[in-house]
Amino acid sequence: MLRITVPRSGCCALALFALFIAASVAHARLVVMHGYADYTSAILWMQADAPGTIAIELLGEQPGDVRRFSALASPAEDYAASLRIPGLSPGHTYRYRITAGSDTREGTLRTQRYAVRGEEAPQLAIAFGSCHFVPYPNSAFPADRGGDYQIFDAIAAKAPDLMLWLGDNLYLQTPDFTDPTSMAAHYRDARAFGPLQHLLTSTSNLAIWDDHDYGPNDSDRSYVFKGDTLKLFQRYWPNPSFGLPDVPGIFGWVHLADVDIFLLDDRYYRYPNKYPNVPEKTMWGTQQFEWLKQALVSSTARIKIVANGSQLWNRTNRFEGLQRFPDEQRRLAQWLVEQKIDGVVFLSGDRHFGELLRMQRAGTYPLYEHTSSPLSYKAVENIDAAERENPDVVPGTLRTQRQFGMVRVTGPFNQRTIAFESYDSNGTLLWRHAIAANEIRNARARP
Repeated sequence: MLRITVPRSGCCALALFALFIAASVAHARLVVMHGYADYTSAILWMQADAPGTIAIELLGEQPGDVRRFSALASPAEDYAASLRIPGLSPGHTYRYRITAGSDTREGTLRTQRYAVRGEEAPQLAIAFGSCHFVPYPNSAFPADRGGDYQIFDAIAAKAPDLMLWLGDNLYLQTPDFTDPTSMAAHYRDARAFGPLQHLLTSTSNLAIWDDHDYGPNDSDRSYVFKGDTLKLFQRYWPNPSFGLPDVPGIFGWVHLADVDIFLLDDRYYRYPNKYPNVPEKTMWGTQQFEWLKQALVSSTARIKIVANGSQLWNRTNRFEGLQRFPDEQRRLAQWLVEQKIDGVVFLSGDRHFGELLRMQRAGTYPLYEHTSSPLSYKAVENIDAAERENPDVVPGTLRTQRQFGMVRVTGPFNQRTIAFESYDSNGTLLWRHAIAANEIRNARARP
């Protein structure tokens, strides 16, 4: 997995927002983040504060053993650039140096270890969360909805192999919705936010979006600036792929050892929530839905994580979720049973509270959905009685506070254990629920 450690002493301190906190928060001049690391390559993301060349040096074990790369910080891309570093070896750690203007960062990156059955299986830790609020720089707009920003250092302290951002990774405001330039400025401020920097440079980061980093509240396929926000998302999140060649969007797929992760786009093709419940009403669109089904059938991973911004299986949810698309929800549920897809679990965000759902299904294993929200936005104060009494909620897991989730995969390849965990903003464990991977396999499961 790609891990980058960047000394904070190299950051330049600037005032962030006057209305945010009295003590200023560091704004990084050269921001570094890393994306997905495979066995033989790793993605670095960088943003400078002026146009020019960003120089990357990969340092070998011997003096003078240096591989050099470069990326262009251009005004057209807001001085942001991402670079896939090729030619690496599985399970190796590499030192690097990044220079942009007078700023230099040094750190390390590590590729995934390639392990086959019969060898010791990698122990995996995947952190995830949603709903991060950075105060808007204009005082006419909300500045007091965020807090507990120590949560990002708490996530980094768990040393996850991956941080998965599940949407609402920033909150676009009214001035942004019709002005792509304003959107871009907001994205830049959010990425340079001081409390984020250690997490961005301590583990791999992947992301999907939900409504607030896509457009207005509850926005859908009708949002006419979705092409602009798609470009911004692709600029600021260096996922290894986005959609398909003929199907734009942010959906995609990655793997970690024996875990496949399917990233879904719940906005670009989404019908309005209040649209009549006709058969063609969809959250994902016909082509993305078909891609998901084919990708799940093709996957040989023992554990398949499906990540979506909105909740999928909460039958008491009165707000946004797949229950607003009953035909599509029913088709997915039936298809999973008919095709006997093994090892599927779901991750979601959006709700400003967290819970673990366990939906029982006749004749096959239960579906688990771990919702974790919010990271730094305000948590909900009251939850409907129907949701509090939802029989699908695993007892003790419904929490109304800022939090992040973890999925841990441990044990040998043929006896994997999956542990769902939730932590508060200080990194204190709130609850843990573990299952054997064999519990989420069909009776005719593959050996």
